[in-house]
Amino acid sequence: MSSTHRQGSAPEPLRFRELLPVPGAEDVDLAEAYAYPLGLDRPWLRANMVASADGGAIGPSGRSRDLSSDPDRRVMGVLRGLCDVVLVGAATARKEGYRPVRPREVWADLREGRPATPRVAVVSRSLELDAELLTGAPDDARTIVFTVADAPAALRRSVAEHADLVVVDGVSVTPEHVVNALAERGLYRVLTEGGPHLLAEFVAAGLLDELCLTVSPHLLGAGSPRIVAGGPGTPGGLEHASALNTPVRLARLLESGGHLFTRYLRD
Repeated sequence: MSSTHRQGSAPEPLRFRELLPVPGAEDVDLAEAYAYPLGLDRPWLRANMVASADGGAIGPSGRSRDLSSDPDRRVMGVLRGLCDVVLVGAATARKEGYRPVRPREVWADLREGRPATPRVAVVSRSLELDAELLTGAPDDARTIVFTVADAPAALRRSVAEHADLVVVDGVSVTPEHVVNALAERGLYRVLTEGGPHLLAEFVAAGLLDELCLTVSPHLLGAGSPRIVAGGPGTPGGLEHASALNTPVRLARLLESGGHLFTRYLRD
């Protein structure tokens, strides 16, 4: 048995190697590598997603966490520590078991002058959400729920007791509704974690500023949805392919544990 696996030995620290823009740099400062632009005067929308080497976004269990790793979770933690709000679709929140973000001691400097944790914002027509996501958030980081006027009235009243409920007119909550409501609350550093359908809507609307994509060393084969996905009639459908042809540039590339961590900016 090697010394790294002996009982009681400390795990090796995670190291991130920079491949771009400075090849070979070691021990990368993730907070610096993923810092939001300074002096924001409007919401900056960053997406954090993970995909297999052949492009699949969801593993065999039906969840993206099948593709994750310790380095990926480290990056995710830093991205959450940097942001003001974590934005997610209701289906992803249910499937991935979303709860209010827990505070971390290592975020003290990242969140100076802000609440200890980012808020969670959920887009949901049905308002079928886990109760803890609504009731477990601290008072200074209440969950935000976006829904439509024809959502069940009883559920709207229940959600409004524990969360900040934003009801919009129309048949759906649009990306513009979300961005405008977050701007009104001064939540400019936005991190969306999907899912693929919600991300497709923001890409189609031209509102995604940045994509942080983890490329996981797995092959999933045909059938797994992509990080931007949708069926017929949705922003991610084939008939909307031209709207999704958004040029991006690779601003940063890191590697750790066989995973690649890319940071793309809208060109």
